Amino acid sequence: MAEQIPLSEEDRAFAPEWDAERGDKTHEVAPDIAYRRLAIVNVAFVGYRGAADREWALVDAGLTGSAGFIRAAAEERFGRGSRPAAIVLTHGHFDHVGALETLAEEWDAPVYAHPLEHPYLDGSAAYPPGDPSVGGGAMAALSRFYPRDPVNVGARLRALPPDGAVPGMKGWRWIATPGHSVGHISLWRESDRALIVGDAFVTTRQESVSAALTQDPEMHGPPMYFTVDWDEAEASVRRLAALEPETVVTGHGQAMAGAHMRAALHELADRFRAVAVPPHGRYVGAPARAEDRSAYLPPS
Repeated sequence: MAEQIPLSEEDRAFAPEWDAERGDKTHEVAPDIAYRRLAIVNVAFVGYRGAADREWALVDAGLTGSAGFIRAAAEERFGRGSRPAAIVLTHGHFDHVGALETLAEEWDAPVYAHPLEHPYLDGSAAYPPGDPSVGGGAMAALSRFYPRDPVNVGARLRALPPDGAVPGMKGWRWIATPGHSVGHISLWRESDRALIVGDAFVTTRQESVSAALTQDPEMHGPPMYFTVDWDEAEASVRRLAALEPETVVTGHGQAMAGAHMRAALHELADRFRAVAVPPHGRYVGAPARAEDRSAYLPPS
């Protein structure tokens, strides 16, 4: 990738000084949307502060070892003993499901994901290998070592409804945004044009360790090292840009809002091949797809 699409700290969807007053270590981007950064990845909480038991939802489940941090943020935000109505997954990569088995069991919560993502969540299939040849950073170089084996929440696993509704998230709809993974989805609320996108696009250069840690804001395509279908990834970014979102919460990087963010997202969509797709790589000419089963490998 030769060029970057910069964003500004002023485009953040939250006020740092106000966030600092709360004890749950989350960033609140709307009265009922907050997210917490856990090392290199974000998890989102959808529900008003003080929401009762089963009146909120968790989106994604972070890295292995993060269950305690997610639990603490949930208890601070919603109250001790308040459990989610659902855990909704944008996709099942290791940095989005690390605490999933622990929390789903502890909270006795259903887990919702796109059916094409289910083999990675019921123990039956591993993800395709990461591609260390793309992105030019240490995060990409290390991708050959990242966990690819499935988790298994099969007893609690549910398919997202085909009508687009999102259980536990009234007023939201799910949108298929494949490319980064075959069953990747994003979450959209039209009433305030809020968007939770997982890794369909991100707001930092995730291939770089320093960028992943400092999170200098820029509009960026999906993390290169795990994206398995670039044609689908481009179509997904175009689909999301067409929504004209006001606020975006991404899986990596800071949440962003406003006209400058939208302009950057449109630039990413319009120039995706130039600014997001690597010039070469394992999946550039040979995508891994659900149709031919190349996206599903035997677990180790």
